[in-house]
Amino acid sequence: MTKPLVFTGNRFDRAAHLRNDANWLAEKLKDPSSRFLPMHRQKALIDLPGGPCIDWRGATDIQSYLDDGANLIFLGIADFSCHFAVDVSSIENPKQLPNSDWGKFIDVRSVSAQLRPGEAGALAQARSMVAWHDNHGFCSVCGSKSAIQELGYSRKCTNESCNAPHFPRTDPVAIMMVTMGDKCLLGTGHNFPKQQYSALAGFIEPGETIEQGVRREVFEETGIKTGDVRYHSSQPWPYPSSLMIGCFAEALSEEITIDEKELADARWFTRDEIVTMIERSGTNETPRLSPPMAIAHQLAKAWIEEK
Repeated sequence: MTKPLVFTGNRFDRAAHLRNDANWLAEKLKDPSSRFLPMHRQKALIDLPGGPCIDWRGATDIQSYLDDGANLIFLGIADFSCHFAVDVSSIENPKQLPNSDWGKFIDVRSVSAQLRPGEAGALAQARSMVAWHDNHGFCSVCGSKSAIQELGYSRKCTNESCNAPHFPRTDPVAIMMVTMGDKCLLGTGHNFPKQQYSALAGFIEPGETIEQGVRREVFEETGIKTGDVRYHSSQPWPYPSSLMIGCFAEALSEEITIDEKELADARWFTRDEIVTMIERSGTNETPRLSPPMAIAHQLAKAWIEEK
């Protein structure tokens, strides 16, 4: 069985019908089987000696933070237990934790590839939701404070004359392996590691289809025109909350004209070169592909395996 892409293995039943049930929540906050993922400034509590794996805590470990008004986000139900994320950013120094057996707060990007698929998927959900609340404390309509609702899945303006609801957003991003016969088009950004190449990508704009977004982005960044576009797979990307929509696109032209504001370089690579670049993953050899946790890497592998 093919290993799922990082962040795509979320197993939670999100049970949206329970999010407004105060009695159910009160019961689950006392349930010893309920599990809580502490998040500190968007970093997740990780048990390093035990895996690494998520250091899920019990209700008694996080009760003081809930009493102080920490945001509680319902993630879902799995293995007959309810799982929540709780923002404990009120800890001034995360090294000074309330219990000595707590793990360590670690950046989600740095640890996700080492976790089991279900846990990486949980981190993607938790980080995206916590980041959204961090950035939406005020109503975008009138500027008043907003309050958390539906166990984290909405916010509502506290100004009674406004009462505007606000909902978490996911930004769709097209990421495409552009091919022409036995070669493919890759680019590298100004902030990429030296000589690391990836598939071209860009946000899909309002009113666009996926196919239109793919063709526009490829042309804007490289001047290459594309025709047939086919979907391959998707990947949640919680930085802060995107959905990477992986596609293959057939090139109709070959000459590259780089948009220097977007790319540092773009070039055609042969299949043999891509095979070598895949083998270089995790090394300092160049040129190389983006790491295996990225959907761009998996698109390249799929293209090689199609032959």
